[in-house]
Amino acid sequence: MPKEMKALFIIVNAGFSDQIIEVAQKLGARGATIIPARGTGQKFVKVLGINYEPEREILLSVVEHDIALAIAAKVKERYGKATPTNGLSFILPVAAHTFKNE
Repeated sequence: MPKEMKALFIIVNAGFSDQIIEVAQKLGARGATIIPARGTGQKFVKVLGINYEPEREILLSVVEHDIALAIAAKVKERYGKATPTNGLSFILPVAAHTFKNE
């Protein structure tokens, strides 16, 4: 029977993705894709007269349902919005998948 897979998205400030991937792998993720990003919500912050747009990174990993929940909970606990990482995560269903080992 196929496993219920989920697409786990984690969005963090740039430079923190390695920490998140380390946690995800310890909890069972086999890998992740890191996508550079920048948001449109807060247009920019002025620092010393220079417009600064904070850069973000999106981590995408397709994992089993239970692993996705465990990783999302750990991200919220250790890397959430109240931390310098400013992280958030969300989980989406995966309709179909094929992996090399299946």
